Amino acid sequence: MAVGIFDSGLGGLTVLDAVAKRLPDVPLVYLGDSAHAPYGVRTPDDIYDLTTKATQRLFDAGCDLVILACNTASAAALRRMQEGWVPEGKRVLGVFVPLIEALTERQWGDNSPPREVDVKHVALFATPATVSSRAFQRELAFRAIGVDVEAQACGGVVDAIEEGDMILAEALVSSHVEALKRKMPQPDAAVLGCTHYPLMAAQFQAALGPDVKVFSQAELVAESLADYLERRPAMVGPGTESAFLTTGNPAQVSARATQFLRRKITFDAA
Repeated sequence: MAVGIFDSGLGGLTVLDAVAKRLPDVPLVYLGDSAHAPYGVRTPDDIYDLTTKATQRLFDAGCDLVILACNTASAAALRRMQEGWVPEGKRVLGVFVPLIEALTERQWGDNSPPREVDVKHVALFATPATVSSRAFQRELAFRAIGVDVEAQACGGVVDAIEEGDMILAEALVSSHVEALKRKMPQPDAAVLGCTHYPLMAAQFQAALGPDVKVFSQAELVAESLADYLERRPAMVGPGTESAFLTTGNPAQVSARATQFLRRKITFDAA
């Protein structure tokens, strides 16, 4: 009955933590591709190849449903995977749609035509690959009209978080927010379009100011997943054990993961 959660590194642990709290009886198999992180500076073909390889590893671990808890993979690989790679009986979902549904105040599964929404000016903070894909804007256009999106590629933030250098990460967040505000001085809302960024949510909020509503993904994805499984209980796979897998150094990744989640996390080699 396992569900797989994939990320390029440790950022997806924010999603795993929220899913584990929302669905405590579902075993979760997490795979972080730390050996190849960050994905945000890679080519779309490279991201696709790495993401399909990791997803297959999770299928092999007994997961019929895999969540790409990585915005870069969701942006650059998901559609291509769904159109021609995902095997029959398996599902791969991304993390953009729950976020956009919350932003546009649409209910889960609402397939009505796009309409005007209250939010008019949205700041998107994401990796360079996610920004260049324009996947967020494409998914938003399916659901809303009249929304101006200004995207800021946040180079270096994921690297700093993965390396545990939170002082550098905080400085980079401030710099990227300043750059965004030069292009869009008064956003209504901000989207943290990378699952690493919730670890810096307080810094984003402080730099943006109290009047900007900051949307983060972890709890939104967890709630959307719970709804999905309620409607499709057969998608819970045959696996029965939770696990943490990494392509990186297990001891090093375990130490950093334990620091992030403030509880003991032990990774094994993928």
